[in-house]
Amino acid sequence: MVVSAGPGGARVGFGLTLVSTAKPGSWVKKGDIVAEFDREDMLNRLDDFKARVTQAEATIKSIRAQLEVLKDAHDHSIRVAKANLDKALLDLKTTPVRSANASEILRLNAEEAEAIHKQLLSEVKFMEQSLNAQLRIAELARDEAKVELQRVQANVDRMVVRAPIDGMVVMQTVIRGGEQAQIQAGDQVGPGQPYMRIVDPSSMLVEAAVNQVDAERIRVGARATVRFDAYPDLELPARVVAIGAMPKAAGWRLEYVKEIPVTLKLERLDARVIPDLSVSADVEISQEQAAAVVPLEGIFRDGPGRAPYVFVRRGSSWETRPVELGLVNHITAAVRSGLQPGEVIALRRPPAPK
Repeated sequence: MVVSAGPGGARVGFGLTLVSTAKPGSWVKKGDIVAEFDREDMLNRLDDFKARVTQAEATIKSIRAQLEVLKDAHDHSIRVAKANLDKALLDLKTTPVRSANASEILRLNAEEAEAIHKQLLSEVKFMEQSLNAQLRIAELARDEAKVELQRVQANVDRMVVRAPIDGMVVMQTVIRGGEQAQIQAGDQVGPGQPYMRIVDPSSMLVEAAVNQVDAERIRVGARATVRFDAYPDLELPARVVAIGAMPKAAGWRLEYVKEIPVTLKLERLDARVIPDLSVSADVEISQEQAAAVVPLEGIFRDGPGRAPYVFVRRGSSWETRPVELGLVNHITAAVRSGLQPGEVIALRRPPAPK
């Protein structure tokens, strides 16, 4: 499983600095911390958003308190206006015993008190809408701050990397000082750049490449034999489990012949096999039973499309013998008939007898 540095930092597009990593080659358990990135900038952002959420909560409490005060004050104004209206209506009942001027004043006072009371009552709906809108705006600001806080907290947690499986730590390589070297603490890792592998030695894969000319002949499930450069006597069986859909990306130099990536899974393991060993693999395209297998140099023809033949040693001379060929690769050919195992053939045309 490949662990990669993602663009979840505060500065998208910039590298993240590794503060610490597990020791290369060490064995880790699932959930163990295997790498940690510099989190100072992200922790500062986390503190900022915590303060923003706290401030938003305080603002909401303040607005709710103001709403209660304003509502109480408005309710008090309505009660006062209602009391003034009731008093004016009672005073209006005394007009029969009052003068015309006094009666007119009482009538005007009653009309004014009634108008004030009606105005205050009509303001209740609009006042509640205005105050609830202020409260909703404050709540939205708080919710937004909480979402950002959760996002930053998730990014902070991602910068402490834990092993996804039990396995061995294998550090990836980077160009440092013009030379290829293992990634280590203090290096910067770009977005999407693999920096570490957690390898399960009980299930090993071989990352190989095949010439574009031969790629279409390989099939998923094909048998293969893997040979290790470090152990010439070691051969392990494998099967093709994946074939790339696109050629490998070009390196520093131009590549005129492209290669297709192929993944093989080892079917048998050996205690000497560790990650990142260089290997070669022979993939079995097809098979057949043949009497003998000979090098291609030992097969001769007198012209294109002519029957193949070999030179077989007979004492001190060579005998020309036609053969029927089976499967042929770039190195050897299977001989179905005309040759027996143990017979010696010439790898170049013998000189004509004198």
